[in-house]
Amino acid sequence: MLQPRPKVLIADDDHNLRQLLVEALPKHKFEVYEAADGNETWETVRNLRPDIVLLDIMMPGRDGLEICRLMRENPQTRNIPVIMLTAKAQLKDKLEGIESGADDYITKPFDPLELQARIEMHLRRYLRESDMSPITELPGNRTIEKELQARLASGDKFAFLYVDLDDFKAYNDYYGFHAGSDVIHMTGEILRNAIDARGGPDDFIGHVGGDDFIILTSIERAEPVSKEIISLFEQTIPTFYQPEDLEKGYIVSIDRRGYVMKFPVMSISISIVHNEHRQIGDPAQIGRIAAELKKYAKDLEGSVYVFDRRKA
Repeated sequence: MLQPRPKVLIADDDHNLRQLLVEALPKHKFEVYEAADGNETWETVRNLRPDIVLLDIMMPGRDGLEICRLMRENPQTRNIPVIMLTAKAQLKDKLEGIESGADDYITKPFDPLELQARIEMHLRRYLRESDMSPITELPGNRTIEKELQARLASGDKFAFLYVDLDDFKAYNDYYGFHAGSDVIHMTGEILRNAIDARGGPDDFIGHVGGDDFIILTSIERAEPVSKEIISLFEQTIPTFYQPEDLEKGYIVSIDRRGYVMKFPVMSISISIVHNEHRQIGDPAQIGRIAAELKKYAKDLEGSVYVFDRRKA
């Protein structure tokens, strides 16, 4: 299988310099994107989630230092490597870049071979340390564990959403793993869109694996986010079925015990665990509560969310 080229975002208000940088990066190695000001840069980072950012310090709108700080504060972008590009050479400017969260610093004019070597060095580290899902480009279990531990350690109130597809295995067996991967990718995009519409800047999305996802958000946003996920999923999932299967309302596949059965169009179940009324000490406790809610949700028909309203 061909490996995707790393996505490089060049953020600089100087058009000529951006073109020089584009030409300096071999097309067979990198997929290059451009942004001309700070606001465009931040939107591109959030929507594209590049593998590395070449970031000019002096830009109209948000400057490079602010962009870097925003990236480090956002759970979805905080680990993306940043190389600062600037015409300034004073030690003070370099320190400001590093303090804002930049990984490296290169002064204009630059040597194209040195820049390429720096990019490849940081990409190797990023890809080695990252546990991002190759299908959804969402953080995996190591990052999920760190985020969950941080929320627990803070003592703040939060909600943990466990998101699971119903009858995904049957669909995957019936249509094949390529179609199954497309559904997983689509689900990841739906979660992102739901957070953009109903969530907050500090919300976190993770891909546990397979058809299991988690979201960390506020207790107040948990239900609106869940409703948005269900609405988007119900609108989208029919497009992944053949018309004749939609007309029947089911597919025929084999369940986990080996029995041939009819399976309805996939739905989505969301279990909402929170620490509003109970003390939660560790991720394992959250997992146990989520498993209880998931079992209940699976017994309900269609796409649903279950909010834990128990006091203890």
